[in-house]
Amino acid sequence: MRSTHDRQTANPLAAVRNLGILAHVDAGKTTVTERILYLTGATHKRGEVHDGTTVTDFDPQERDRGITIFAAAVSCAWDGHRINLIDTPGHVDFADEVERSLRVLDGAVAVFDAVAGVEPQSESVWRQADRHGVPRIAFVNKLDRAGADLDTAVDSIRRRLHTVPLAVQLPIGREDGFTGVVDLLTMRALVWADGAGTYAEGDVPDDLLAEARRRRRLLEEAVAELHPAALEEFCAGGPVTAATLATALRDLTRGGEAVVVLCGSAYRNRGIEPLLDAVTAYLPSPLDVPAVRGTAGDRPAERPADPAAPFAGLVFKVAATATGRLTYLRIYSGTLRKGDTVLDAGSRRSERIGRILRVQADRHAEMDQAVAGDIVAVVGPKAARAGTTLCAPGDPLVLEPPTVAAPVVSVAVEAGRNADTERLVAALARLVEEDPSLAVRTDRETGQLVLAGMGELHLEVAVEKIRRAHGLQVAVGRPQVAYRETVLRGVTGHVHRHVKQDGGAGQFAHLVIDVAPLAADGATAAAAGEEDFVFASTVTGGRVPREYVRAVENGCRDALAEGPLGGHPVTGVRVTLTDGATHPKDSSETAFRTAGRFALQEALRACEVQLLEPVVEVTATVPDEAVGGVLGDLAARRGRVSGSLAAGGTTVVSATVPLAALFGYAGSLRSRTQGRGTFTTRPTGYAPTR
Repeated sequence: MRSTHDRQTANPLAAVRNLGILAHVDAGKTTVTERILYLTGATHKRGEVHDGTTVTDFDPQERDRGITIFAAAVSCAWDGHRINLIDTPGHVDFADEVERSLRVLDGAVAVFDAVAGVEPQSESVWRQADRHGVPRIAFVNKLDRAGADLDTAVDSIRRRLHTVPLAVQLPIGREDGFTGVVDLLTMRALVWADGAGTYAEGDVPDDLLAEARRRRRLLEEAVAELHPAALEEFCAGGPVTAATLATALRDLTRGGEAVVVLCGSAYRNRGIEPLLDAVTAYLPSPLDVPAVRGTAGDRPAERPADPAAPFAGLVFKVAATATGRLTYLRIYSGTLRKGDTVLDAGSRRSERIGRILRVQADRHAEMDQAVAGDIVAVVGPKAARAGTTLCAPGDPLVLEPPTVAAPVVSVAVEAGRNADTERLVAALARLVEEDPSLAVRTDRETGQLVLAGMGELHLEVAVEKIRRAHGLQVAVGRPQVAYRETVLRGVTGHVHRHVKQDGGAGQFAHLVIDVAPLAADGATAAAAGEEDFVFASTVTGGRVPREYVRAVENGCRDALAEGPLGGHPVTGVRVTLTDGATHPKDSSETAFRTAGRFALQEALRACEVQLLEPVVEVTATVPDEAVGGVLGDLAARRGRVSGSLAAGGTTVVSATVPLAALFGYAGSLRSRTQGRGTFTTRPTGYAPTR
């Protein structure tokens, strides 16, 4: 039976639901979204992932790969409610898309596979929702699959997500025989016949009646333990009424104390209507969540979800389309009208709103205005980025932006033709503007253009987007590592005599130099970030004039650009000029600079030189059961573990690892931890190669 809670209310915001669909890859969240759109009349044909006909997976790469890559916003209506829905990616490489979406949502539906239960990325998105305090309901999907079992899935939710799952339905039939559910609140059977547009409601089948009554009683007990009103009725001895249970479930869901669990098969269009009823009944409206908080100047401020309040909205996504730049916005307070001038609170720049669009994935409907609680796209802002606050010019407010994860994987990119280099740089800049979890830099050591992201698939998708959108040929390769060379054992009294006579004024310079490491261990000095090169002169009696000493130092610096081992820059060296001689006519600064360069090059070839490589500190957070495999992998990558700390079922491992050995580590860590491991890196300097 459809819920009519809050259907006709004095405040229209009470009938708005802003929710996301969260799940592991292949749990079926895009199919759930498609069935919601179809049943609510937003689409007239059911889209299928395997056919590439879905509304939300509209990008060509999403259809080619069969996965959600970009968060897509859609809007629909159900039972007098406006539902603004965001279908989020399930692959771990695109977790930042989920993060930005959760920042602006009031509730979520977590979709679980009835066979696999809670999967690794399910845990990750659940933790993200916990951080944002987003209330959730759970939908156990694919009950028609072989091996599907609602009880097993519910148990995995309890064990792995550390929450209280409250199953409000009992499946009718198993696997291929799954035809419907028993609603444990109303004790009515909802059955979907093959080919039927909706369910038929009837009495609970006789063979399930006893089990349904038992589960209803268990549900009453579980709710009574958590909710005072339900406890009062339960202790009175009679059954807890459906109205009391519904109220308690709404309160427990919105307070984050429990999770309502429903079930069905989205592919077969079974269980979606009760899911929509649960969304409207249990998940909060913009009025049910606390007023948004921000800062106005140097003081904290908050804005209520009131169309009459000063305007404030948060940008959570920017996308370049064929028709222009779209800025996706959650409006927290006030009213936004077409043609309004708003303030970018961060840059203090004024922006004009040219158009306001109700978003339906890649299709849009124009609106004259949008109010608090709406999620819309606007055309007009030129500089707004994800995390930007747009607000009323007379009432500035800065809202907390979504957290942006630090990139962990890098590749070198270059244009297929030199003439396209500038176009590639511009395309990369636009890409980073749309996806803040990407970063682009030019390596000052190698000169390579380096693209960094959250994973290898993330980077693969980004490069392919450049190829398709801009028609560029892009070559992708492993980033080069900037090695160094340093002196382990130096030489003393190295003599170099530079004489050049080819007519006219000649060149003459005579030098004696000592070369030594900066510290007892030159590699240690370099790794610690100490001074790379120290030059000193002990020459007395004016045998080498002061201006020639400076020239010798400059020549030595020239020689440090290429070391004797592999032409890498030399670091951690001390050079001392101990003696020298000049010629009254042929000596010059040029001659002494040249002599300094050649003298040090020769001396370095006589020294014992060590090759250094860049190292990073890796901090990996992994499940306890995967620690052994992760430590073995770090050892295979020449890593040195510096410590570990166990807490709450996870272990944080710290290690120093050569940068060259980290290529591909993101994929390796995920495979060893079933996608549940994460890591960060921090450059720590250089260390001797091993």
